Amino acid sequence: MPLASRISFLAALALAASAPALAQHEEHPGGGRPEAHGEPHAGPTHYQRVTEPAHWNERPATVDRTHYQHNYQAARVYHIGVYHRPHGWVAHRWVYGQILPRVYWAPPYIIADYWLFALDVPPVGFEWVRDDTDAILVNVSTGEILQVEYGVFG
Repeated sequence: MPLASRISFLAALALAASAPALAQHEEHPGGGRPEAHGEPHAGPTHYQRVTEPAHWNERPATVDRTHYQHNYQAARVYHIGVYHRPHGWVAHRWVYGQILPRVYWAPPYIIADYWLFALDVPPVGFEWVRDDTDAILVNVSTGEILQVEYGVFG
């Protein structure tokens, strides 16, 4: 077979092999790539935004310490995002009665929407804060830990 015929044959073979790939990238109205074919997805139905429960912020004015002084294992785990420990601090397993350093109950760690995580309404002067996977109920005047829920966050 002469050289020109071989080149023509190889060119025809290469063109035939690439035809399916060329067909997949053809131009479409509006330009761009073709849309994937499949069943249309309607999205969620009957979705309602989570709202605060009634009386969510009616905090008890008095504190029955015996009601709160517990270290619990959470009944459910919530995945809400990455936790960044305060700079320079290491992991610690806190228990009620200990004093939580002020850096741990700074605004970035306060759990303002505690009802979403099945946490009790904090009494006046207390806040829920996050430390890694745990939720800690802390007195925001003294730093005293009143309750700990281990493993609330995954």
